[in-house]
Amino acid sequence: MRWSAVSVGIAILIFGNLSSSLSDVAVKLLDGSVSAFQYMFIRQLLSVILIAPLWLRLTPAQRDIGHWKINAIRAHLVLAGSGMLLIALTYLPLATANALFYAAPLLMLPLSMVVLGERPNKEKVLATAVGFVGIIIVLRPDQFHWAALAALGTASTLALYNVLVRKLPPQQPIISTLFWTGILSLPISSLLAYQYWQPLQPKQWLLITASAVFTLGYQGCCVAAYRQSETYKIGLAEYSGLIFVAILGYLWFDEIPDLLTGLGILLIIIPMAPWPKIRHSKNALTHNAD
Repeated sequence: MRWSAVSVGIAILIFGNLSSSLSDVAVKLLDGSVSAFQYMFIRQLLSVILIAPLWLRLTPAQRDIGHWKINAIRAHLVLAGSGMLLIALTYLPLATANALFYAAPLLMLPLSMVVLGERPNKEKVLATAVGFVGIIIVLRPDQFHWAALAALGTASTLALYNVLVRKLPPQQPIISTLFWTGILSLPISSLLAYQYWQPLQPKQWLLITASAVFTLGYQGCCVAAYRQSETYKIGLAEYSGLIFVAILGYLWFDEIPDLLTGLGILLIIIPMAPWPKIRHSKNALTHNAD
């Protein structure tokens, strides 16, 4: 059976969100022991080092920076987002922080309309609204923590980062895109890290390296996925990460989501289901049985 571009994009995004969830676990295990600026610089530097051998194997045309302005914007969105992510994960439960991170697909809907001129259908708008209600339930404004603002900031940078993928040259390899994103983020991140530098323990280096590797996996999946299809058709698959963080939060940190949190996550996940395809498959089975 041949998969459609939308199905492939959704599958890639789900795998990417598993990688992102593992990166969040590594960051939370740091427990605020590393400054945000130092973390940002080391993670980006490690990303460049890991990608460089693969980038060097590309042809000269493939190694070209392409649309350098878009790559530069995306590079600094990564910096801002990763710094705020470190703050949010340090002070919020894993599931709560990620529920706010996953406001990104909601923000991608209006951003894709403004930046890309995409026009989502009514079903996508309704599904996004249901997901937003789920996020509000998970957050519960009466228990609002200031670190939630950092999480919302991460969601905003992530949304614009993903939308801008479709502004990049379609022929640019994923490795080249990730390499230039890392390179262009180093000048500012190195200056900021210098001001807050402190010696690190082996465990801290290991956790930052794990975060860099898993974040690269997520970023690569995003580039691959959003080149497969329009943003509004697959963006809801970003919510799959909430399943992963709920499981990982329980396994690593003994964080058990309460009933309201579970309800909120359920409302976020339900819109992801390909209901038209499910109905089509059911009708096909019924027809064959007849």
